[in-house]
Amino acid sequence: MIPKEVLQQVRQIEIRTRRIVDSVMSGEYHSAFKGRGMEFSEVRQYMDGDDVRTIDWNVTARMGAPYIKKYIEERELTVMLVVDASSSGNFGSIDKFKGEMAVELCSLLAFSAIRNNDRVGLIIFTSGIEVYIPPRKGKNHVLHVIRELLFFQPKHKGTDIGNALKFLNQVQTKTSVVFLVSDFISKNFEAPLRVAAKRHDLVSISITDPREETIPRVGLIELEDAETGESILFDTRDKKALMIYRHEMDKRKADLDDLLKSMDVDAIRVSTDTGYVTPIVKFFRKREAVLR
Repeated sequence: MIPKEVLQQVRQIEIRTRRIVDSVMSGEYHSAFKGRGMEFSEVRQYMDGDDVRTIDWNVTARMGAPYIKKYIEERELTVMLVVDASSSGNFGSIDKFKGEMAVELCSLLAFSAIRNNDRVGLIIFTSGIEVYIPPRKGKNHVLHVIRELLFFQPKHKGTDIGNALKFLNQVQTKTSVVFLVSDFISKNFEAPLRVAAKRHDLVSISITDPREETIPRVGLIELEDAETGESILFDTRDKKALMIYRHEMDKRKADLDDLLKSMDVDAIRVSTDTGYVTPIVKFFRKREAVLR
């Protein structure tokens, strides 16, 4: 039996994200991703303006009038959510932790997918693979995915994006739309990223918090690494130290951008202080424009 409070939280996520799907993202998701191809639908009589290349000459000969073949997009897709649940997600200086934002935006993507009759699967990772749910269709399946995202307890604190992508490449051999959701505080994942980018339609979603990029000048503070437990004292009045810190953060962001660009991986960047709906919708519309 699922506890009542668990069902209530899942329901709250469902209501919030489905409202966004219905009011803001209607059609955006569908237009952003190609189907697997085109399949034959029917024949109908030729009309002015139709492409003559679609004329079915066998039917035309039998009927004594020109007929064309109609095709529809073979739409069904598989969407994989590959979600970082390491301890660095338990940070947020505004109203949400990075991990909480990851759950909500994954719910938004999952409901967008099932609205288009696509399959949805889930991989939750830390330094190991924590959860794997094979892709399936349907609302009940998506609610199961959301429940896992909300309430599972990770066994590890660290992050290994490379290991997660290797696992993805093993279990998902057919081309899929893959959303890699992480703060990308990880190393040595270039090789499996390259394999995944060639095999799948890979989209990275990087989640950040403004306090990770800019530290206010409030005197001496203790900074703790949520994944390793290591801590240091940092004097925020030291201008040189602040400049070095900001330079390192800017370099990490630029290096990630360069890596993703070099592999033609689409990138979405969201922050806990600005939300996730606008960046995702903007990305979908950009993809739609490219695919036209």
